Amino acid sequence: MSITPDRKQELINEYATKSGDTGSPEVQVAILSERIANLTEHFKSHAKDNHSRRGLLKLVSQRRRLLDYLKRKDAERYQALISRLGLRR
Repeated sequence: MSITPDRKQELINEYATKSGDTGSPEVQVAILSERIANLTEHFKSHAKDNHSRRGLLKLVSQRRRLLDYLKRKDAERYQALISRLGLRR
C-alpha cells in the first residue's frame, strides 16, 4: 500500500526544484499522488476497507490544500505540476 523508499527517491529526484529539495509543494504533491494511486488500486480488491478509506480521504484533502497553496503563490508552477501529474485541473 505504501510506496517503497526507492520509488519515493525517484519521485523526489523527478519533481525537485533544486538539488536537496524534499519539501517543496511539487515534491509533496507528487508523493501524495503516488500514495493515492496505490490506495485506489488497493480498493479495487478490498472494497470494504473503511479504515484505509479514511486515510485516503485525508491524503486527498492534504494534496488539495498543497495544490491550493501553490495556485495562490505561483500559478505557473501550479499549471506545470498538474499537467505533469495528469490531474484534472
